[in-house]
Amino acid sequence: MKVLVMNCGSSSLKYQLINMENEELLAKGIAERIGIEGSFVKHETIGKEKAVIEERMEDHKAAIKIVLEALINKEYGTIQSMEEITAVGHRVVHGGEKFSGSVIINEEVKSVLEECSELAPLHNPPNLMGIYACEEILPNVPMVGVFDTAFHQTMPKESYMYALPYELYEKYKIRRYGFHGTSHKYVAMKAAELLGKSLEDLNIITCHLGNGASIAAVKNGQSVDTSMGFTPLEGLAMGTRCGDLDPAIIAYWMAKENLTIAEVNNLMNKKSGVLGVSGVSSDFRDLEDAADQGNERAQLALDLYYQRVKKYMGAYAAEMGGVDAVVFTAGLGENSAIARKAICSGLEFLGIKIDDEKNNIRGKEADVTTTDSTVKVLLIPTNEELMIARETKSLVG
Repeated sequence: MKVLVMNCGSSSLKYQLINMENEELLAKGIAERIGIEGSFVKHETIGKEKAVIEERMEDHKAAIKIVLEALINKEYGTIQSMEEITAVGHRVVHGGEKFSGSVIINEEVKSVLEECSELAPLHNPPNLMGIYACEEILPNVPMVGVFDTAFHQTMPKESYMYALPYELYEKYKIRRYGFHGTSHKYVAMKAAELLGKSLEDLNIITCHLGNGASIAAVKNGQSVDTSMGFTPLEGLAMGTRCGDLDPAIIAYWMAKENLTIAEVNNLMNKKSGVLGVSGVSSDFRDLEDAADQGNERAQLALDLYYQRVKKYMGAYAAEMGGVDAVVFTAGLGENSAIARKAICSGLEFLGIKIDDEKNNIRGKEADVTTTDSTVKVLLIPTNEELMIARETKSLVG
């Protein structure tokens, strides 16, 4: 059984083809800069030379077509025909309260996902584009939706309710959902494995840090709190998202600038975060370079970002009554020793001590703490695709 996993972001598409008989990775790649000049696909069939396909991709449908053609390419592909693909597992960000687990995609599911697009405007639309494109190109292959929100359905009611009139929850299901659940679940399970302990016996803070970022409190194997909320806008400052905000600012801002709801929503989702503070970039590599060159706003954006992460870590340690391990994952968490060091600095009172030499590592599983640190700080590259493939197999297999 070969499962193709599609993880469509706002301007990128990560994919993997996995043989689920033994969870062997057959091929992987990423399409980048979709809808932007200079788009390309980096494709790798395991055991063969990597290929870079430079071709304009105006949308996700064009990207998926190139990906499928790469998989059957005689020179660098991995399968003889698309008929070898048993099922496609799609990462879907928001399913509202309708879905608490993975589902086989049908017309009803797609209709609900369309409705939820206003809750995740950066992600649900490209997620749906990926589903529609795959259905058109692979019409007889079952499609499965795996939701970012599913892992956080174990949050207690006091964690997911807002202090708003209760009727808003009853009528519109306005509540905190949480996101990046597939990633948080994977790295929490992996952390327990690396520590040689049962996940049910651990309190873990998982930090999914990248252009989109969230933190989860995983107590005894279950998510009990997480930083993102009703939409992926709440929580940490991110690449272009503002994160936590005094809601009164929105009305004040709209009145001062004569903005519409759509305009302020776009500004909070696409023009804020570290991009808005720095005026430089939403890419943390660019910010680190600019800060090194003395750009004060770039440094401020980084400091602000680190401070928000640290604040949530302290809150979740208190909420769980202690913490056994902290996990860093995703683009920034996996690759920036500077970020990990800055975030953990000052948390020695919690038993968190970073070893600078061990921390000088990128993209590999590692324990980066000192020998006398009572809390383990782990670097674990996330593998959302494998988790999605497992969910897909469980429904289709």
